Amino acid sequence: MSLMNYGNLRKSNFRKTENKDRVLEKVTAGIVEKDGKVLIAKRKTGKCIGAKWEFPGGKLEDGETLKECLRRELKEELNFDVEVGEFFESSTFSCGDRKIELLAYRVLYLSGELQLNDHEEVKWVKPSELMNYEFTLPDVPIVKKFVELHSE
Repeated sequence: MSLMNYGNLRKSNFRKTENKDRVLEKVTAGIVEKDGKVLIAKRKTGKCIGAKWEFPGGKLEDGETLKECLRRELKEELNFDVEVGEFFESSTFSCGDRKIELLAYRVLYLSGELQLNDHEEVKWVKPSELMNYEFTLPDVPIVKKFVELHSE
């Protein structure tokens, strides 16, 4: 299956992947771009991965595609309307007894007045500035790839 079609699969299409008695959960992340900058969000203290920076997104719900999930999550978390583009990168991590695959997509900001509903703060930063922030471990490979692409 091509990566281009990966975002259009519905959760019901995924087989639950067992790995040491844990189900692999799908979580989306959006690399939201606007005016040459990218949006990063600082997680609230007490969350599974802690108060570090991330590309915002969230958990896949039953019956929705990965792209629908990301569009919904960005609306709920930030009040942004977006166009979800191409698949960018993924990483797998554990959080307690959960095993999670983080799937990042390029995202175009369309509209919406920013509201912080699930983060302590957000910033629009240049790609070259991303390495100045402490990201969650699952986001690190995504950040590195994004920075490399923008340094060429």
